[in-house]
Amino acid sequence: MDEKKTAVIFKAFCDENRIRIIKLLRSGEKCACKLLEEINVTQPTLSHHMKILCDAGIVTGRREGKWTHYSISEKGVKQAEECLRRLTSLDDAGESKSCCEK
Repeated sequence: MDEKKTAVIFKAFCDENRIRIIKLLRSGEKCACKLLEEINVTQPTLSHHMKILCDAGIVTGRREGKWTHYSISEKGVKQAEECLRRLTSLDDAGESKSCCEK
């Protein structure tokens, strides 16, 4: 996974309102109107947060009438987990030497 996609994924987790949204979605799909009530932001602000979460693949949305219903994407969560694992795993080649050793 390239650095740009990695940054998009982790940007989704870098705001306390988006963390609140993810926590609310853990109990299942929620309508945008319910999210608006729960996190106490304006509709444009919620739309901004949901775009970031959806662009990262962490959340999916489906339209029903004038409202969108959001849920956590299992595929997106697995992708984020794998991204973090790959980003933080040590390379086997560099295990024995310090960067300052010759």
